[in-house]
Amino acid sequence: MTEIYRYHLFFCTNERDDDRDYCQQHGAKSLREYAKQRVKQLKLTKVRVNNAGCLNRCTLGPILVIYPEGVWYQYQNEADIDEIIESHLQNGKIVKRLQR
Repeated sequence: MTEIYRYHLFFCTNERDDDRDYCQQHGAKSLREYAKQRVKQLKLTKVRVNNAGCLNRCTLGPILVIYPEGVWYQYQNEADIDEIIESHLQNGKIVKRLQR
């Protein structure tokens, strides 16, 4: 079977209407969109960036997971996304400081 994607990123963009934390409180949707645009700009054709429902780690939020390795990252801003893209997606190295 032909490999379609080398990496698949799932960004939790969950929202809640109670008092519990959720990833969208921390700008998860806009940072996912930023990641999607950076991947496109860098022409990383074997990378897919998707929304995900709740990943049950909202207290760490915002959170994303990269498959096939199943590496979880907590990120805060565009600089963190850039580091994940450069280190993990382009160079195959996990960003330890952001790994959860």
